Amino acid sequence: MEIILSTVLGELTTRSINFFISRSSKPSALDVEDRLRRVLLRAHVIVDEAMGRHVTNQAMLQQLDMLRDAMYRGYYMLGTFRYQFLEEEDTKDQVVSHSLSLSKVSSLKGLCSSSRNAQILEQLQKSLDDLSSMILDVGELVVFLTNCPRLYRQPYSMHLLLGNCMFERQMEAELVISFLLHTRPHGAEDLEVLPIVGPGRVGKSTLVAHVCKDERVRDHFSEIVFLNDHDLRDEKLATLREGCTKKYQNCTLNKDERMLVVVEAAGDFNEDAWRRLYSASKRCFTSGNKIIITSRSDKITKLGTTQAVALKYMSNEAFCYFFKTLTFGSTDPAMHPRLAYLAMEIARMLNGAPYGANVTSRLLRDNFDIHFWSKVLAFLRGFIKCHVSRFGEHPSNSMNQNRPAHGRRMATPSEEFVIYHHYERSSQEEVPKIRLQDVMYGSVKPHGKFEALGWRSQIPPYYSYVYTCEIRELKATSAKRKRPMKNGVTLY
Repeated sequence: MEIILSTVLGELTTRSINFFISRSSKPSALDVEDRLRRVLLRAHVIVDEAMGRHVTNQAMLQQLDMLRDAMYRGYYMLGTFRYQFLEEEDTKDQVVSHSLSLSKVSSLKGLCSSSRNAQILEQLQKSLDDLSSMILDVGELVVFLTNCPRLYRQPYSMHLLLGNCMFERQMEAELVISFLLHTRPHGAEDLEVLPIVGPGRVGKSTLVAHVCKDERVRDHFSEIVFLNDHDLRDEKLATLREGCTKKYQNCTLNKDERMLVVVEAAGDFNEDAWRRLYSASKRCFTSGNKIIITSRSDKITKLGTTQAVALKYMSNEAFCYFFKTLTFGSTDPAMHPRLAYLAMEIARMLNGAPYGANVTSRLLRDNFDIHFWSKVLAFLRGFIKCHVSRFGEHPSNSMNQNRPAHGRRMATPSEEFVIYHHYERSSQEEVPKIRLQDVMYGSVKPHGKFEALGWRSQIPPYYSYVYTCEIRELKATSAKRKRPMKNGVTLY
């Protein structure tokens, strides 16, 4: 008891001293930046360690989720502060050359508005206060983490870890696994159903694939099968066990023959088809069987016997961290501040699209040159501006809704580049040899409508993302207007 009291009093004393110091003096911007950098390092250590641990406690996962969000916001504000002068320089580059001398850069620093500087400093201080408080709050969590078993040996570079796991989905994955492993009392007849909802391309199928790959889930179920919209409309649905393809079968474990059915409702939700599936499942299944249904429609939430898992797109701060980590790989961004600034601006242009992050990060990493990165940024700005002016929305929003996205090609701006739709292909299916980035940013020019490979996912379900595209010649808009004529004579 004395040890606990001493610890509590010590923490209160430390917080009081820090509060008094913060009130009695106004730290400079450089001091706040340095302190935030050190606090971010501490947060990064905790988050990295947690990603390599098997954490099942929901409260711990929620705390980690909050700490991770605070860390992303901190990195975002730190980058905004560090690159604010480069942003001013980038604005002046509209008129002046990109290759400014140090004296010119120094003179541009004075052009930054004092009110904007004060606002950035205020946000920087807030990020520092939030993250410092968060780290104090997770003191017990750090101790508990040491008791959680390791999932794997973490690679040295964070980009290797992010390239082989789901980003920002640890808590959702454990929620789904907890539902699947939960056993109900004997005699319960109703099937347990978990809805997973979220917008298009948010990662619903990827989340389910990760969960089904988990050894705990595979040991719990003897069969795991997947159904789609076509299967739901099949008249043979009544013979569920015989009619569907088994994606996984465990013949040695689980004598109870528990079965997991995953239903992917890609189109509009059909209640009649669902009732047929549910009735067939009750006839075929034994006790302990579960159903997961995924859809973009919120209508499926009413089907659940438990609270639905809702997936959202990652925040701007998290996406910027994700994109920059993938882009730089094992290279330290601090050694290339100008490139780090360009990466941050390109991430903002991509509007949080995961497929855009994967395609563009590989393109930049293969062309590690400041002039090329500047050209890509200028191209994306023009592409997005043109699309928004014509259709009133960002190209990624159109593609998420399977509507065409119109823009230009970087090599030949006189040509219109149209992406009609994109879809997934399994790892067993053949994919196009033409790469999307070679068409959009390079000199490759197929004729007519064609398919292009966007990227291959390195994580389950190992989809390849294929795009249907077309290149069109733009019609000249400066053609002279024909003059009116009467009886073969020009009127004016």
